[in-house]
Amino acid sequence: MGKTLIDIKRTLDANVGKRITIKANGGRRKTMERSGLLEETYPSVFIVKLDEDENAFERVSYSYADVLTQTVELLLSEEGDSEVVLNA
Repeated sequence: MGKTLIDIKRTLDANVGKRITIKANGGRRKTMERSGLLEETYPSVFIVKLDEDENAFERVSYSYADVLTQTVELLLSEEGDSEVVLNA
């Protein structure tokens, strides 16, 4: 994936509606892993609709800068259960 915010946004724009797994830094050596659908992209953030049975809330949003600084790692689920890592 690209090294700029624009490249990250373009990659996510092309994958709207696909399953995605998020590994986010929760602070103090905690890592949170969530999965859902990449719902929408906006100029500064993207929205992920989480799986209802696994999470207490419905949606989360992250900025493209989170991906660029590797605070968030994205795994895009491809057909056939293979995963593509989307990171800077």
